[in-house]
Amino acid sequence: MRKVLFLFGELNDADVDWLIGNGSSERVSKGSVLVDEGRPIRALYIVLDGSFEVLLSHAALGRMGAGEILGEISFVDSRPPTTTVRALTDATVFALPRDLLALKLKGDPGFASRFYRALAMFLSHRLRVLTLKFAEPKNVIGPEPETALDEEVLSSVYLAGKRFERLLKQLTPG
Repeated sequence: MRKVLFLFGELNDADVDWLIGNGSSERVSKGSVLVDEGRPIRALYIVLDGSFEVLLSHAALGRMGAGEILGEISFVDSRPPTTTVRALTDATVFALPRDLLALKLKGDPGFASRFYRALAMFLSHRLRVLTLKFAEPKNVIGPEPETALDEEVLSSVYLAGKRFERLLKQLTPG
């Protein structure tokens, strides 16, 4: 769930309200492909429930669950995805249309700054994790990055969790 915490920890309440107002909840059936390697994506996705597998040329790379963000790399570099993401279970995602998000980023510098900072933070974290995964254990110093979060990030985790709960509550019929 770390990615959504990075994102919602950087965004403010008005930013989250904008996301809620411009995205939608989508059901994804078990076995369905949400992101297809080499094909442009139409949205940035936040996994609300269920699980997905990430595949590279049909080889499983990992699993994603609630709170993970999908399609962020293709959003940043405007290139088709290098992996496929397929639902392992029935799932629900929050879909934020790519074109609406691009317009918001272009027209709102404050939002853009907060949004891109969050992306940079979790992409940097992912790179650190992968680097250490392939490093020799004797060369690794300090706690593993999977459990080590920057104090600045930790201070915003509670608020980020509350914002994510608000998103879920807004999207859940009640």
